[in-house]
Amino acid sequence: MSKSQRAYTYLRDRIEDGTLGPGFRLVLSQIAGELDVSVVPVREAVRRLEAEGLVTYERNVGAQVALVQEAEYQHTMQTLALVEGFATALSAPLLTADQLRAARQVNARMRQSLADFDPHRVTELNLEFHAVLFEPCPNPHVLDLVHRGWRRMKVLRDSSFGFVPGRAHESVAEHDRILDLVEDLQAGRVEATELELTARRHRTATLDAVLAYQAAHRPHHQEDR
Repeated sequence: MSKSQRAYTYLRDRIEDGTLGPGFRLVLSQIAGELDVSVVPVREAVRRLEAEGLVTYERNVGAQVALVQEAEYQHTMQTLALVEGFATALSAPLLTADQLRAARQVNARMRQSLADFDPHRVTELNLEFHAVLFEPCPNPHVLDLVHRGWRRMKVLRDSSFGFVPGRAHESVAEHDRILDLVEDLQAGRVEATELELTARRHRTATLDAVLAYQAAHRPHHQEDR
């Protein structure tokens, strides 16, 4: 592996796992020192990452990890909130006791994983949890839209929890509430609309946390435009 390739892999992996979050300034000399190479291969790696959209370069600021494309992320999350909330409500009457038990077990593993926080692992468990609730959806068109939304989120950002870790703790608690509502719905104590809206708010709460993070880390010169 060339020095440039090694620098590229080093930076890309840390961007993707959230170690270097959106807006993080990339100091080339510092990175070169960490890798024990000259600045030249680091600069080449940064240019390659810039071409891929993972890094941006701003005059008087330098290279920094690109912010998530705010509009695209927002539109995807809003759409996913709608279709997944609806799919969860449609699935709820069909969920068996074993499936609900499995969902609670997944959420328990997610809660345990927060102590040794790994955003990728938390994201995997989060999808596993929600899949239990939306996969039995009897409407194949709605289910297809949910699958598309999750795939699109994977492309935009592997894990939102990497740069809003506090959201993961809130998410686990909200999962418990969603499961309680599923059981209440099956017992006739609540309407499907309440479950649908709760599942929708659960998704948009993550969106709100990410947008707030981005607003706080946006370069000042962009805020002044």
